[in-house]
Amino acid sequence: MTTPENPIKKRILLLAGGQSGEHEVSLSSARGVLEALSKDEFEVTPLLISKEGRWLGAGESAKALLERSSVEGGELMLEGVAGAREFEVVFPLLHGPNGEDGTVQGLLTLAGIPFVGSGVLGSAVSMDKVMTKQVLQAAGIPQVNYRLLIRSSYHSHPEHAAEVALELGYPLFVKPANMGSSVGIHKMLGPSELSAALEDAFSYDRRIILEAMTSEKPRELEVGILGNDSPQASVVGELSFDAEFYDYDTKYLEGRATEHIPAPVPEEISARVRELALKAFQALDCAGLARVDFFYLPSSGELFLNEVNTMPGFTPTSMYPKLWEASGVTYSALVSRLVGLALEGR
Repeated sequence: MTTPENPIKKRILLLAGGQSGEHEVSLSSARGVLEALSKDEFEVTPLLISKEGRWLGAGESAKALLERSSVEGGELMLEGVAGAREFEVVFPLLHGPNGEDGTVQGLLTLAGIPFVGSGVLGSAVSMDKVMTKQVLQAAGIPQVNYRLLIRSSYHSHPEHAAEVALELGYPLFVKPANMGSSVGIHKMLGPSELSAALEDAFSYDRRIILEAMTSEKPRELEVGILGNDSPQASVVGELSFDAEFYDYDTKYLEGRATEHIPAPVPEEISARVRELALKAFQALDCAGLARVDFFYLPSSGELFLNEVNTMPGFTPTSMYPKLWEASGVTYSALVSRLVGLALEGR
């Protein structure tokens, strides 16, 4: 019998690790979520995915593995997702390819298991920078100019890439279409840097984009979205840093970037950021959560949407939880709310 002293706990499966370059980031996020979920309300079982794609030990063995900086090898513990059916909700705290891109979401959808975050469509479209840009362009959301390059075409006609780069104008960025945490991104100051940057970006993805820079160095604003069909936006935050752009080291090494929450920008800019972020969230058919990043040019007041991240970093010190904390939602309450949104369905 269920009593106030002995309530039935919701069974949560926490997926972490994964095969992407953001494996270690996922483990850090999982440690925070595991600690935050109330032991009185939830029974949480972590399940780790190695860098080789193997589903490793669950439960106490996974908790021990979670203390490592990365997980590799090990025995396969689940056949597909059959073992996940005993859980009420899966929290796929996976960043990047093979985790945040609709692949795991499709697996869980086929198994009929509720999960935190966007579904197959929202995850896949938001992960792919080219598809994101095309959807947002159709929705009338401002972005910087860009061009798509395909690896096979580049190797056949490398001169075309040089022509596209000149058309966009230096300096410019090269980005893999399907990566996160600034992995594979390069800022190119001139034609001499183009070849090496393209080869590195193509090592991560067969599709990459060349992206024009703004007319001045932008300020970087971020906002958190929470909800399903009636989402809400957090206060707006700002990141400041000395690096050329918000690269991997700047994101994850302590002291490289400074967060300002709320962002010291005019109220009309904050309101516009929240408005555009909500519009993008719904245009991309996202659900649960997302962090939406913008470039802001103070001299002109222009805003350009930079990125929509459907499973942002989730440590207690990550930007997304801190934005919601400043909006009156604690880390623990935020995690519990996400579980509720997963159960709510769409």
